[in-house]
Amino acid sequence: METASLKTKIIAKAKEVGIDKIGFTDATPFDYLKESLETQQAAGHSTGFEHPIMADRLYPDRIFDQPKSIISIALAYPSSVKDSIAQDKNNRRGALARASWGIDYHHILRDRMAQLIDFIKAETQDATFKPMVDTGELIDVVTAQRAGLGFIGRNGLLITSEFGSYVYLGEIITNIEFEPDQPGEFGCGDCYRCVNACPPQALLGDGRLNGRRCLSYQTQTKGYMPLEFRRKISHTIYGCDICQLVCPYNKGIDSHIHPEMEVSAAEVQPELKPLLTISNKDFKNQFGHMACAWRGKKPLQRNAIIALANYRDQTAIPKLLEVLEMDTRPMIRGTAAWAISQIERYYQPSIIECVAKHLAKETDPETIDEMSAALASLKAKRLPKDQL
Repeated sequence: METASLKTKIIAKAKEVGIDKIGFTDATPFDYLKESLETQQAAGHSTGFEHPIMADRLYPDRIFDQPKSIISIALAYPSSVKDSIAQDKNNRRGALARASWGIDYHHILRDRMAQLIDFIKAETQDATFKPMVDTGELIDVVTAQRAGLGFIGRNGLLITSEFGSYVYLGEIITNIEFEPDQPGEFGCGDCYRCVNACPPQALLGDGRLNGRRCLSYQTQTKGYMPLEFRRKISHTIYGCDICQLVCPYNKGIDSHIHPEMEVSAAEVQPELKPLLTISNKDFKNQFGHMACAWRGKKPLQRNAIIALANYRDQTAIPKLLEVLEMDTRPMIRGTAAWAISQIERYYQPSIIECVAKHLAKETDPETIDEMSAALASLKAKRLPKDQL
């Protein structure tokens, strides 16, 4: 089949199977990114979540036999929930970033691409394909920009004219040669709202970022969160939406297109205290279908502890003391001790005694440091007014 006709059919089929945007680019190298990636790596801006072999990210022919084209797709996701939930000071809630709402987007995109590939196979012969979502070798936003889906904003995200940056991206390498679409052109002008709004100043202003300073990255690590980021995450326990929320291209954008992405407020604003002692089974039932579960429950529990500290939630202290007493993981115990020291306003001998008791039993160096600092902070508190 003549590829121009096939391309037209693929575009129509993409719409039919629930793909919101589709574009085509050639499979020539992305070697123009090499210097920038090397600079980022040398500066320590990489997170470790990227594909480890840089050449695989730049040269499609390293990961696919005789690549000719790359098909890039985008699915739009919601920016708000349709219901609301009242805030309760006795049952504080956290927040999940929008990109983690609903069924894990990796599954949704793979399903859409599989349907598209099946259609193309039925229309042509000897075609081969390699679909990728997020964890593949190629850089999703760069591929999408070159395929004409949008442009890369100063926040490093792909910005589309129809859906703003609220899109999931995937791509398919193929040996079919399609006419490439026109690449997206930079559209931020002199706007720096995202750069200025980023709490840890992770955005470099040119579409690149210091990934290790990004709050989204910080919420996904498994060890202790550095002190400088704890207040900055506020009550968000997974991801970060700040650079998207301030973007003018996202004003008024709220796409409710895919049923799999619809959620309730209770799902994406979970109660924090129950998270501290949630079982593996209950965690899987509550979060297992969502993208936020990919790192397991430990980061979310740590972040929930930090969020309670940021709320200064006095009602959480009994639960945090329970964590200190019962949890088997040193990092969770240490973070709980820190949170208690942040929440408790007064000198409380019983709490000081409890933290000191557990500090005496600790063997993990980081946890000893964390608990020692918490204990010092608790000892420095002032007496309650009725004891002055």
